[in-house]
Amino acid sequence: MTKKKAGAFDFDSQINKVENNFPMYQVLDEDGKVVDSNLMPDLTDNQLVELMERLVWGRTYDERVTILNRQGQLGNYAPSGGQEASQLASQYALGEGDYLLPTYRDFPPLVQHGMPLKQAFLWYKGYMSGNVFPHDFAAMPAQVIIGAQYTQAAGVALGFKKRNRNNVVMTYIGDGGTSQGDFYEGINFAGAYNAPALFIVQNNGYGISTPRSKQTKSKTLAQKAVSAGIPGIQVDGMDPLAIYCAVKEAREYALAGNGPVLIETITFRYGPHTMSDDPKRYRENKVLERWKKRDCLIRMRNFLTAKGLWSEEKENEIIEDTKAQIKDAIKEMWKEEPQKISMFLKKMYEEAPQNIQEQIKIYEGKERL
Repeated sequence: MTKKKAGAFDFDSQINKVENNFPMYQVLDEDGKVVDSNLMPDLTDNQLVELMERLVWGRTYDERVTILNRQGQLGNYAPSGGQEASQLASQYALGEGDYLLPTYRDFPPLVQHGMPLKQAFLWYKGYMSGNVFPHDFAAMPAQVIIGAQYTQAAGVALGFKKRNRNNVVMTYIGDGGTSQGDFYEGINFAGAYNAPALFIVQNNGYGISTPRSKQTKSKTLAQKAVSAGIPGIQVDGMDPLAIYCAVKEAREYALAGNGPVLIETITFRYGPHTMSDDPKRYRENKVLERWKKRDCLIRMRNFLTAKGLWSEEKENEIIEDTKAQIKDAIKEMWKEEPQKISMFLKKMYEEAPQNIQEQIKIYEGKERL
C-alpha cells in the first residue's frame, strides 16, 4: 500500500471544503410529504393546481410527441419525460418579460412561455418558420449546438442590464453540456458583469450515452459556479416546489443587482437521449425503475390530493385536453406549404452570388414540373 506523502499543502481538504458546501434542497419527498417547510413557496391553491396542470401537460406532450415521431409525422425528437419539474416549474417561476433560451429538449417550457404548438412541430419537421419568432416574444429558438445558449444568455442578460430592464434571462443545459467551453465562458462573462442570468443545469445523469461520472470529477455540478465567482446550488430536480422556490429566489437575487446564479437540478430522463438512441445499451432498467419512484407527478399528486385540490378526474381532463391541442396543432402543421430546395438557396445569402442564382433557377424549373 502506497503511503500518502507528507507535504505543506492539504490538497484533498480543499476539494472537500468545496464539495461539502452543496447540499441538495428539497421540499417534497418521494411520497409528496413536506420535508422542509422553510422552503415551501408562497403559492396559492390555484397556483399549485396550475403548476400541476402544467406538469401533467408536459408528461402528456412527451408521450404524444414520441408516438408522432414513431409514426413518421415528426422528425427526430429529444424526449423530456421525467424532467417536467426541472423544466416547467422553473419556467413557472419567471416573470412577465423574462427571457428564455432553451435547448432542443426544452420545448415544453418554450411552449408554456408562449410558443404556439404548431411552431414547435414545424421545428421538429425542419421548417425554417419553426425558428422565426415575433420580435416581442421573449425567447430564442431551441439551440442545438451544445452550450451555445449559455454564451447567448450572458449577452442577452448584459443587454438587459444596460437597458435597465427589470427582467432576468434563463437558460438550460444538460450535465454533459457542462464539459463544453461555452458553459464556463457563459457563467464567467455573466458573473464578471453582474448580468441578471439564471443558469439551469439539468443533471439527468447522462450526456447522450456517457454517464455523468465520466464527464467530470466534480462531486456536484453546482460547485462549478465557484470558478466563476457566482452562487451555485443543487436542487432535487424531481421536486416541483423546490425547483420553483430556487428559481424564484434566484430571480429576486439577480434582479437586486447581485448577478447570475447557477442551479443544478438532479433529475432523470425516462426515455432515450433522442429517438435515434437506445438507452438499454448503457443503463440498466432497474435504474429507470428507481427514478420513476421519485416522479414529480407522484409527489404533486399526493401532495395536492391530501389538500383536497386534485383528483383522477381532473388529471384525465388535462390529459385529454392536451391530446386535443396536439391533434389540432398537427393538422395546422400539415397545411404548411412544403419546403423546396430553391427556398433554402434563397435564404442562404442576403445577395446571392452568381452560382447560387444559377442553382435557384435550375431548381425552380424542376419544382414547377
